[in-house]
Order: sequence, then C-alpha cells, then structure tokens
Amino acid sequence: MASWRHILFVSLLTIFGLGFLVGGGILLVVATTQVPDINSFSSRQVDQSTKIYDRTGQVLLYDYNRDAKRNIVPLSAISPHTINATIAIEDSSFYAHGGIRITSIIRALFANTLGGALSQGGSTITQQVVKNELLTRQKSVIRKINEWMLAIKLEQSYSKDQILETYLNNIPYGSTLYGIEAAAAAYFNKPAKDLSLAQAAYLAAMIQAPSYYSPYGTHQTELTARKNLVLERMREIGFIDEAAYTAALSEQVSFAPAGRNAIIAPHFVFYILDQLEKTYGAKALMSGLKVTTTLDVDLQVKAEEIVRTYALENVKKFNASNASLVAIDPSSGQILTMVGSRNFFDTEIDGQYNATLSSRQPGSTMKPFIYSLALSNGYTRNTVIFDVPTQFSTECKPSDTTNNTPPCYAPSNYDDAFRGPMTFETALAQSINIPAIKTLYLVGIQKAINLAKSFGLTTLGDPNQYGLTFVLGGGEVRLLDLTGAYSALANDGVLNTPTGVLEISDAAGNELYKFSPESSVVLPTNIARDVSAMLSNAYARLPEYPLNSPLSFAGYDVAVKTGTTDDTRDAWIIGYTPSITIGVWVGNNDNSPMVKSVAGFIAAPMWNKVMSYALSKYPKTYFGESSPIFDSVPPMLQGNWRIPDTQGSIIPHSLLYWTDKNNPQGPTPTNPSEDRQFEYWEYGVTAWYAMHPDLFSGGIMLPVPLTKTSTSTTSFY
Repeated sequence: MASWRHILFVSLLTIFGLGFLVGGGILLVVATTQVPDINSFSSRQVDQSTKIYDRTGQVLLYDYNRDAKRNIVPLSAISPHTINATIAIEDSSFYAHGGIRITSIIRALFANTLGGALSQGGSTITQQVVKNELLTRQKSVIRKINEWMLAIKLEQSYSKDQILETYLNNIPYGSTLYGIEAAAAAYFNKPAKDLSLAQAAYLAAMIQAPSYYSPYGTHQTELTARKNLVLERMREIGFIDEAAYTAALSEQVSFAPAGRNAIIAPHFVFYILDQLEKTYGAKALMSGLKVTTTLDVDLQVKAEEIVRTYALENVKKFNASNASLVAIDPSSGQILTMVGSRNFFDTEIDGQYNATLSSRQPGSTMKPFIYSLALSNGYTRNTVIFDVPTQFSTECKPSDTTNNTPPCYAPSNYDDAFRGPMTFETALAQSINIPAIKTLYLVGIQKAINLAKSFGLTTLGDPNQYGLTFVLGGGEVRLLDLTGAYSALANDGVLNTPTGVLEISDAAGNELYKFSPESSVVLPTNIARDVSAMLSNAYARLPEYPLNSPLSFAGYDVAVKTGTTDDTRDAWIIGYTPSITIGVWVGNNDNSPMVKSVAGFIAAPMWNKVMSYALSKYPKTYFGESSPIFDSVPPMLQGNWRIPDTQGSIIPHSLLYWTDKNNPQGPTPTNPSEDRQFEYWEYGVTAWYAMHPDLFSGGIMLPVPLTKTSTSTTSFY
C-alpha cells in the first residue's frame, strides 16, 4: 500500500510540475509573442497547385489547385447549422476555452515523455487557424509550442466570432475549394446560409480529411458515417433536438456532379489523391507537388470507351448497370489503367463511385489459388478428381447427395450436371465446382486463406466464415487486389504490390519519392507456370467454351479465369500475359442481381476488346515451360484412374483411396477410411460407376453430363 501511495504522490508531483512549467512558459511566451493582423488571413495567397501526370510525365491528368475557389462571407451569412456542426465535431468547447485546452496539452506532454510526439490531442479551432495560416508545416516541439502561444494571443486580440469567421472562410473542403461558401456552391449549388442540417453535417465531416472524405472518392460510406457522428455530437451538445437529429439522419442528400473539365482518368486521380493525403497529409496537396503516376493514358482512354459501350449494352441484355476495369504491369505492379465505373459523370448509377476498390464476392476467380496450393503440396495438373454428386457434411449420410439443406452440404455445378473423372487442369479450365471443393479439402481451408492473403487479398476473413464455400467465392475481395494477385501468377510467382505513383517532387524540385517495386515471392516459379498453363489451355475449356471464344487469342499466351457469384450479383474475368494483367467486374452498385448467366457472356466481351488492344501495343511474351509429370508419381497424379486392385479388377476409387492428402506422392494409405471424407467421396464414385460401367471399362475421361435434381440454388461459374 505504501508503495502504491508513493507512486500516486510522485505522479501528482509530476502533474503539478508539468502544470507549473507549462503555465510559467505560457505566461512568458505569450507576453512576448506578436500576433499578425487577422484581416490578412482572408486575402492570403492560395498554396501552389499539385499536378498529377501520366507515366510519361507529359500528360497532365489533373491540376489539384488550379483555379482555386474562395468567396469570403461574414459569419452572419453562414447558416447556424453549419456553425454548430463545425464546432460540434472540431471543437465543442470553442466558446469556453482561451485558445487551447490544458488537458490536451498535458496529454501531449505525457505522450511525448512516453516516446510519442507532441501531436497528441485534438487541436482547437483557434489552433487550427494558427497552424494553417501562420506557421510552417514542419513538425517539431518548438513549432507546437509556438502554435499554443499564438492561439492564446489570438484569443486575447480577437473575438471568438472573428476567429470562427476566419476559420470557416479559409479551410479547404477538397480539390480547389476553400471556405464554406465555395464548398456549399460546389457541392450543393446553394449559398452557405441555405445549407440544410444534413448538408452542413456532411461539410463539417469533410474538414478532417477532404480528399479521404470526398463525396466523389472511394470512401463515401466512411463520409456518411462521419456525417452521422457530427449529428450525434450536435444532439449530445444540445445544438439539435431528437426530432431534428432523426430527420437529418434520414434526409436524402445529393451532391452536384464533379466538374467534367480538365480531368483525365478521374477515378484513378482521386485514388492517387487519397494515397497522397494518407502519406503526406491534406496540406501537402496544396504545396506544389509534382506527381508522375503509372497511368498509360492511351490504354486508359481506350478502356474507358470500351467499358462504357459494353456496360450500356449489358443494361439491356443482363440488367447489369455498371462495370469496372483494372490493368496492371505484372513485372512491376504498376497500375496502367483504372476504370471505376462505366462513366465517372453518370449520375444514374453513382458513376463517381470507384468499383475497383469495392469489396465484392469473387465467385470462381478464387479457384486458381486453391489449385496452386494443391500443386505446391505435390499434386499435378493431371491429378484425377471425380466430378460426381457428393455430400460433404459429415453430419449427414454419404447417400444424401441431393440434400443441400444445412447442416448438409451437397452443392451443384453451375449447370447441375456432373462430368465424372476430370484432371485438375480440365476441372479448373471449365470451372467445375465439385472438384474445386474437393481440392480445397485436400489443402485445408486455413492454408488456402493464408495463401490468398499472401497474394494481397487482405480483405478476406477467417475460415469459420466460409467453410468449403471459400473456393466458390465465399469471401470478399477488391478488383484492384484481385488483378494484382493474378499478376503474381503472370510474374512467375512474384507479387509486386499494386502502385499508382512513379515519382513525387516538391515545389522546389526536390525528390520526395521514387518508385521501387515492393516484391515478395508468393509461389514457386514452376507452380506459377503450371497454373498459367492450366488457365491458358483453350482445349481444356472444351466443351464449355469453343476454341474461338472471347477467352482465346490465336498466337498468344493468355491465361484467363471467369467467375460468377450466387444469384449472378457479380461477374468477373481476370486474364493475363507476362506483360499485362487485366481484370473486369460487372454488376450493380446496389448488389441487385443481374439476369442469370455466366461471366463468359456478361464480362468477357469487354475484357476481350481491352486485352486485344493491349496485346497490340505491349511486347508479345510467352509463359515459361510447365513442369513435366514423371512416371514415378502415383497413377492418379499421372491422369490414370484405371488402377487394378490386388485381384486385378478395375473398380474406380476416389483420390482419397489412392493418396494421402498430406503426402500425395507418398505411399498409398494403408487405411484410407481414417480420412473423415473418404466414405463420402467413395459413395459418389461408386454411384457413378454403377450408372456408367461402360465408360469406366474403357477408361475414357470424356465429360458426360448428368442432370441432377437438387435442392441447391447455388450457381457458381
């Protein structure tokens, strides 16, 4: 107890000592600090513009601060809603403090003592005026102390209303907008005095990070959440009552379209601005940066044209209102093209929403990662897996091959047909579900998710969220990340993290950033080449796709995979050569279903057109040689399922009968029934054999569809 009291006593002394030092320092510095004329704030020069260029450094995509807009208005011309919303979220005690909050300073001092920085705690509005208008951007202890001193002095020299008026007339609200009047006009086509409560809350929400919370960027959900936080704070403080709070929450607010002029690749530009703000802070965007990006303008313009054309056709054909596309250079991870919607300026579909950064279910585009893990574990492209009706849930009977009601799990293929024995290569090329689910069981769900995350698919969750449906696209991924993941397959198993920036320099020409690939080996070279061989084999796609389908390009090595989710809410196609990877998503922003079809019809045509153009302008390259399959591996891994038993009879068995899933190239299991799935897989194969003895006797591995009556409504392709 004595020791505890001693610690408390020392802590109190420390606090009082800090308070004395701070208080004494404040009195001394305040007395000697000069305050500039506050009237000069409104007439200060706008910071230098940040310019965003294409990869050549010659084509200007966007001039962030060009033609900056600011209209100075008195506080009386700003709606009370706006004033109260800003105070509520930025500085709720604005009218009570003397420029600084002592508690925030003490907290900052403690944080600095413990190894932090003197940036802890929220700044008051007065401090923000000082920081934005009077001080440099350099972060240091001395600068922070100067900020505190000037804030106190400013409060002694000017009224609260003068300080607040200066603040609201000068803070940035995104792009070229400075001050509340310009923001109200640009976003809502009205003066600041006429802003509604919800509109005022939106603008107050943007102050913290204007690019991140831009209504035209990729964080509209976060913007709405912060708007709701503003309203909640206003209610707590007493600025609004419960009725006004409820009404503002439900108010439908529409933002005016962003300007069409002087911006190329708008989705990409806002993506870059968001990255810059996260790295350097919002003020850096007004400091005259020169940013050379990775964008190929020629390919971007062509892709925008193609996506727009086919997306509009898809509205009539498939009830699919939107589409997005990403192109990446696999050798570097550089983003060559980013088309976030069919048209950035299309208000009918919220075209400013960037679908390449939206999390959606990927359907069968997850299958290559599962097969790549199986190949890494010792299986081969020719490994035989049976596509037959199968019950996977051990809580149900093996014979329940048509029962898909939980806890039973007896999924179907996209066409409710089954093809019998298939190789890994044909099963992947034709996107057959049952073999993929069995392959996921062979490798393990946790290991499969770990591998997918190593490919950059970090939005995936835990295994218990998906179960065996993971291989059918049960998780959620972003098109940008998925295209980057396939780029690792194109690049012999080396992942280069997708990036959009080549160089950044400041206004004086000093280099702030120079591109260097962030590389990691996620798959052995031979395995990546095997997967590419599987995905580029047009003959293996037969009969699902003809040789002249939109997935094939005569004379070129192009690997490709489609994916369509349950109820056809998302259609995907990702394809690559060693020179370029192109990914396409088609669907509706509100997640409503399209007309039931497969991605080969919905998404492949537009992907084909963009890939054709890319092949014409990028180097013609070929995949490396795939791995040979030696006679020394077990027969099922060679593609031979006609294996005689000890009596010389040929009775087909499942893969689990002949191989140990953890050591597929090892000896045949002495007791395969120890595997909990063995009985279930065997039942399906035995039932198939009973129905097709003629096929088995010849060892023919042709797909012979069998229509299945099933309660399953799942359709993946």
